[in-house]
Amino acid sequence: MPKLIVHLIYPQKLIKEPVIYTMAKKYDVIPNIRRAKVTEEIGEMTLELNGTKENLEAGRKYLEKTGVKVEPVVGDIVE
Repeated sequence: MPKLIVHLIYPQKLIKEPVIYTMAKKYDVIPNIRRAKVTEEIGEMTLELNGTKENLEAGRKYLEKTGVKVEPVVGDIVE
């Protein structure tokens, strides 16, 4: 199953919203939180996503559309 590892940066207005849950349900993507830091001002998360290539791309686009900054992660996570 294809995998995508991304670093997400949430704006303050989205910290309490179920963005990951909604993306996972809507696009049939399995999220695995690898690292997270949340304050009252900002949320940061490193996420491993598993699913089909098409669903991973659709999920990534959904996150960006909602206002989450999505950056690819390369070589930062223990496998």
